[in-house]
Amino acid sequence: MTACKRVPVAMTIAGSDSGGGAGIEADLKTFSILGVHGTVAVTSVTAQNTLTVTAIFDLPGWMVYEQIRTVHEDMGIDAAKTGMLSNTDIIASVSKAVKNFEIKLVVDPVMVAKSGARLLREDAVDALKNQLLPLALIVTPNAFEAEILAGFKVESIQDAEKAARVIHEKYGVPAVVVKGGHLKHGEVVDVLYYNGEIHHLRSQRFPHGCFHGAGCAYSAAITAFLAKGYSVVEAVKASKNFIDVAIERGLKVGKGHCPVNPMAYIEALGLTDHTRAPQQPLYHSRGSIV
Repeated sequence: MTACKRVPVAMTIAGSDSGGGAGIEADLKTFSILGVHGTVAVTSVTAQNTLTVTAIFDLPGWMVYEQIRTVHEDMGIDAAKTGMLSNTDIIASVSKAVKNFEIKLVVDPVMVAKSGARLLREDAVDALKNQLLPLALIVTPNAFEAEILAGFKVESIQDAEKAARVIHEKYGVPAVVVKGGHLKHGEVVDVLYYNGEIHHLRSQRFPHGCFHGAGCAYSAAITAFLAKGYSVVEAVKASKNFIDVAIERGLKVGKGHCPVNPMAYIEALGLTDHTRAPQQPLYHSRGSIV
């Protein structure tokens, strides 16, 4: 009898979105599409839809830690990502687990929901900066989050490049991805800083696309590729391809911000082996990854 090949294990440490568009729901969809086994440590339960977040219930930090410990003890965790970490207790517990179990970590510094609801308490920002970021391999802020982490306005590609370097230097994060969706530029240019080098990841804009959960799915894709053994640069580039398709072919549901569609990645490529990532960008007409 042939032994089963081990499947890489990824973990999302994040909040639950009852609308299914972001948070652990988006992360688990992404993990499955990319061929890794998805595990979770739920940090908060939210009542939300495409329009708004009406309620948030945070789990105690010890319970978040116990979820991570239990999974690690049995399956191991090849890579993990954080999303919504609402308060200092949760951040401290996650930081403790990452240190204790030497977890390869991607931090999506979630601060505000697409609807505008605040998901990270103001008094927890310093804990995120000083406790968690120094433990991360990659951090993936959007322009607003990069401003808070770097301490200055981020509006242009040059600002994003500077912010990526500053975040690396201030917090010791080896790789910084400043996402370009909110930058003042014709195309979307994500800036990756790693090993002293700047990489521009370019794609066209999708004015009719869906963006709810985009940051979650993007960072989850990076985590999945890292769990499968990709290098940092390879993982980020492959994830840029993934999220472009998920945004452009988003799910038209709800009356507000429609969610990204991770399943579109397989549909667009016509893949039967969904554990494989394309080596070339899926979009060429208005920009490509460099």
